[in-house]
Amino acid sequence: MPGEARSSARWFDLFWLLLLICLALLPPINEPHKQIILVFIAAFQILETLFMDKVPQGAYPLIAKSAAVVIKIVLATILINHTGEISGINSSYYPIYYLPVMTAAMYFGPWLTLLWTGLASAAYLSYLIPALKEFELDKQAEGELGLRIVFFFLVAMIVNRLVIRYRAENQRFQALAEDLTVANENLKKAQEDARRAERLAALGQLSAGLAHEIRNPLGVIKGSAEILNQKLADSNPLAQELSGYIYTEVNRLSGLVARFLDFARPSQLDLRRTDLPALVEKTLKSVSEQQPMDKIAVKTEYAPALPPVMADQQLCDQVFTNLISNACEAMGEQGGELRINLQPRNSGSKHEVVVDIEDTGPGIPADIKEQIFNPFFTTKKSGVGLGLAIVTKIVDAHGGTVRVTSEPGHGARFQVSLPQAKDSSAT
Repeated sequence: MPGEARSSARWFDLFWLLLLICLALLPPINEPHKQIILVFIAAFQILETLFMDKVPQGAYPLIAKSAAVVIKIVLATILINHTGEISGINSSYYPIYYLPVMTAAMYFGPWLTLLWTGLASAAYLSYLIPALKEFELDKQAEGELGLRIVFFFLVAMIVNRLVIRYRAENQRFQALAEDLTVANENLKKAQEDARRAERLAALGQLSAGLAHEIRNPLGVIKGSAEILNQKLADSNPLAQELSGYIYTEVNRLSGLVARFLDFARPSQLDLRRTDLPALVEKTLKSVSEQQPMDKIAVKTEYAPALPPVMADQQLCDQVFTNLISNACEAMGEQGGELRINLQPRNSGSKHEVVVDIEDTGPGIPADIKEQIFNPFFTTKKSGVGLGLAIVTKIVDAHGGTVRVTSEPGHGARFQVSLPQAKDSSAT
């Protein structure tokens, strides 16, 4: 959590300051240079993380990390110089070199860590040069000095190994978290599809029952209206007009009942290898003949060598007709731009062709976007709300998916994916 991370960082910074205050209060006390250097070390250590977070990508992180190690080596060397009684080599503050050594171990890999540790050790050993001019280095001093240098490398390698393991575990957990996120999203989609399928099945049974019960009386009414119209002929113009109204409305209701039955009837697919660009072009021509598209600019983009799909051409034509007609109606009399894009999509063993149908209309309000595929839900004055429900039913029967993305005021995009033909997907 961000709040917890900030709280932990503040606690660590306070603890770090407390340690440096303790160092400042320890001998030699009457050495103002020591306190000043410790202030610089404390300030740099606290600001280092903030600085690294703002470094841009590319070659800059390596330069910034190297600069951080160099600065710490320099500060540690200066501190050693001011805390040695005779020479910096005998300063009790030599462990300050662990700071650049561990910093290098956290920033770099094993080889660069060894290189930076060697440079830190060289900076410490540089104080031997003036010391050997006045004193002789005995066996015990050589052993002590060698022990300190070995511990520099030992700490560097232990910290580096822990950091590498931490990074590996962190990457593994991130990959696992990403997989879980994808699995969770897929599970949500599957749950939504299952709930929608249950609703469609229940409504389909209800629609089928009602449609069959309504169709028979409609047939009787239609037949009676025809007979009445024939019997009356020109003897009663008003009755003839009314019988004509009955006949017309019965035909409209019969069409509605037919749509109910199309929705309720199980899809009997006649699957064939289908060239989607040719099918989409045929649908566009059919829609343009049925409704005006003079003010609508149609832009199509088909991927080259697009693989065929296994589809029922008649039902898929119904799907694209519905979606293209809805897009044209959404843009209305002011017109706009209709974009149709066909692209292959391969995800693991799943090979599909994706059809994007996008308009520049007013878009779909966020509060109803999840409801537009529900049967009998419509925003049209004369609609019955079965168009998109039938589209979903047909695409689901093909083993595909229908998705919608929309931002109010910026149009809507319907994405239909259909499985590729098996011999094409194998390649």
